[in-house]
Amino acid sequence: MADFYNIKVADIYKETKDTVVITFDIPEDLKETFKFKQGQHLTLRKEINGEDIRRNYSLCSSPLDNQWKVAVKTIRGGVFSNYAFNTLKQGDALQLMPPHGEFYIDCDPATAKNYIAFAAGSGITPMLSIIKTHLESEPNSTFKLFYLNRTVKSIIFKEEIEQLKNEYFGRFQVFYFLTKEQRDIPFLNGRFDKEKLAVLTKTFIDVPDTDHAFICGPQDMIFLISDELQAAGLPKEKIHYELFFSGSSEEENKHIAEVLDKKVEGTQVTIIDGGKEFHFIMDDDFDNILDGALAAGADLPFACKGGVCSTCKCQVKEGAVEMKVNYALDDNEVAQNYILSCQAVPTTDKVVVDFDV
Repeated sequence: MADFYNIKVADIYKETKDTVVITFDIPEDLKETFKFKQGQHLTLRKEINGEDIRRNYSLCSSPLDNQWKVAVKTIRGGVFSNYAFNTLKQGDALQLMPPHGEFYIDCDPATAKNYIAFAAGSGITPMLSIIKTHLESEPNSTFKLFYLNRTVKSIIFKEEIEQLKNEYFGRFQVFYFLTKEQRDIPFLNGRFDKEKLAVLTKTFIDVPDTDHAFICGPQDMIFLISDELQAAGLPKEKIHYELFFSGSSEEENKHIAEVLDKKVEGTQVTIIDGGKEFHFIMDDDFDNILDGALAAGADLPFACKGGVCSTCKCQVKEGAVEMKVNYALDDNEVAQNYILSCQAVPTTDKVVVDFDV
């Protein structure tokens, strides 16, 4: 069952011309339920114009702040983001699911680690939480942030980032890259590409001395940076990313078509959730288990429905499925039969999936 709680907005303000920051008033009796790790996100829910809208937003506050804050950037045609920017006000209530997500590593105050981070636009939100938490919790660790934006005015949390630079002088460095404004240093103009990353890994980043890398932004940027860091010698297991935007490539579209060709019609599906079983038969109108279950009346956790957020993660206990896309689960999770139900196409006559994992 998707557990949502009615939570009031304690504060909301405009951070940039297209971004608002929302602080939630978590009641004392729910603070344990809403405890979070740096880099995790909240699922926000609101009925807008009669439609049940759910969106995931990364917490930009540190768990050490005892605050729950998210930044919402408006998207053209975005139902929830435009509601948040234009209508939502202090004192209003939204439905929130407790924090979740795997975009973090545990802090270790006894160790000295060197971290690097790449972010684009609103991809700074989980990074801010991660950077603040590690710098405060690990007094001998360092962080380098490479942050891409269109213009100086569009930089989200610029003032807070500059304050962190002053507070952790010598331990935190930030490099701003702009795509729509020209800087005096040509290297800082334009998007990340192979040539720019080659310079970064040779001049600005001591790859052998880097313990972990975090990347957040569009799909193409994430995979480019990940590939180039690995080519420079950083092990794959030290690279962590959170995908904010996705777009299917020609290769992915081909894979999706191949998966859909394997779909078995009329699959008997059993959902285990909250210790109870829910049974239904897949309708031909739906190609994935989540949509089929929701249409049959199940109440399951979900948010993006794009294979990005992992809110709908479950485990296959019987039968088989194939995922159309997967941007959220790692190889180890897939090997343990974890799936994203929003992408899971049944390929056997019977499938049993467990959400209680």
